Amino acid sequence: MRILLVEDEKILADTVRRGLVNEGFVVDVTHDGVSGLSAATEHAYDVILLDLMLPLKNGYDVLRELRQRRIWTPVLMLTAKDGEYDQTDAFDLGADDYLTKPFSFLVLVARIRALMRRGAPERPVVLTLGTLTLDPVNHRVRRGETPISLTAREYGLLQYLMRRHDQIVSKADILDNVWDSAFEGGDNVVEVYIGYLRRKIDVPFGVQTLATVRGVGYLLSADRVAKPVAAPQPRA
Repeated sequence: MRILLVEDEKILADTVRRGLVNEGFVVDVTHDGVSGLSAATEHAYDVILLDLMLPLKNGYDVLRELRQRRIWTPVLMLTAKDGEYDQTDAFDLGADDYLTKPFSFLVLVARIRALMRRGAPERPVVLTLGTLTLDPVNHRVRRGETPISLTAREYGLLQYLMRRHDQIVSKADILDNVWDSAFEGGDNVVEVYIGYLRRKIDVPFGVQTLATVRGVGYLLSADRVAKPVAAPQPRA
C-alpha cells in the first residue's frame, strides 16, 4: 500500500508521513508540485494525497496534468481552502475526495482506505451530449470535431446545463449555480447568456439543442435539426 504525499508544509508532511507509516503504509513525500507530478508519473501509487497550494505548480495543475496523461490513481485533495467552488473545481478536474485542513488523522486514514477499496478504474471526465462535448480537464468544448470558443461565464453555464441535460432548469437555479453569490443584478442576465451560448453551440451547426421553455426555464438536450424558417407567402 504505497502513498504519495505532496505537501509543502514540511512539519505537517512529516507528521502525516509518520502516522501513515505506523498504519502500515509506504509513504513517499514531495514538497512542490513539479516534484509531485514527476513522482506520480514515474511510480505507481495506490493513493495520492495532494495539497492545493503548492510552490512551482499548484495542486489543480498537477491534477489536471495527471488526468491528461491518463493516470487515474485516486487523488485526495488536502487544502486549507474550504470554499464550495474549490471543491467543485477539484472534482471537475478528476479528484476523488477532498479534506479540509485541519483534519482528523483517523478520518484521513478512513478516506484513504475507502479510496483503496474503490481502486482506480479508468473513467472518462469528458461530458458528452450528442455531438457536443465538454472537457473539464482542458476546458475545451467541441461540436463534433469543431472547437468552440467560450468565455469563462459561457463555459460555466454550459457545464451546468450539460450536467443537468434533459432537465428544465430555471433562471434562479442558474443564477445560484453559475453566478457568484454576491451578484446583485437581475435574472435577465441569464437570458442574455443563454442567447450568447445558443449562437455559439447551435446556430453555426444548424441544430437546436438549447431550448427556452417559456415561463419555466431552459432545456439542453441532444442534437435536433433546427426548424427551417418558412418563406413569406405572397399576398393575394
